[in-house]
Amino acid sequence: MARPREFDEHEVLEAASAAFWTKGYEATSTRDLVKSTGLTQPSLYNAFGDKRTLYLRALEHYLEHTLRERIRRLERTVSPALGITMFFQEILERTLADPAQRGCMLVNSALETTSEDEIFRDIVATEFAEIRAFFYRCVVAAGESGEITTVVSADDAATHLLATLIGVRVLARVNPQQALLIGAIAPVLLLLGLPALPATDNGV
Repeated sequence: MARPREFDEHEVLEAASAAFWTKGYEATSTRDLVKSTGLTQPSLYNAFGDKRTLYLRALEHYLEHTLRERIRRLERTVSPALGITMFFQEILERTLADPAQRGCMLVNSALETTSEDEIFRDIVATEFAEIRAFFYRCVVAAGESGEITTVVSADDAATHLLATLIGVRVLARVNPQQALLIGAIAPVLLLLGLPALPATDNGV
């Protein structure tokens, strides 16, 4: 009879996600993963497969507990237009509260993809499409309810919002200054007639 696993899978994936998120796929070594998860290399790879497989599991874990959770919660709890603004507000708050300047694990993954790795590229593209679909649903619903008066098509608005999100996440890796990030987000919300970001303590 096989011995039961003597670790919490959620905790291990949290630790692996943190390691990959901080250093990226290529720069994260097996030693980094062993140190972060507390498992030996044989135990780690017996449970999760090779480094690539573990990375994909860690990315899936990250997405389920960050981006997807945020989308589900906002669609359930606030109006469509406010949902878009709050999505960016939460991104902004998480970015400014992260001293490691990690940005977004999904966007970081996109920057590491190569033309040879079609499976990996497809995974990232699918997640970007899901985020864009969230923006699209919100814009359509907000327009139908009269919450906003659309000046561009919902398709174009959703694409512009996705591009803004990706740009903000890249900026967060190198220069996570509050005024800079707000300056990237605020004009897009204004253009689309969406609620403005809440005022900050310093008035920005």
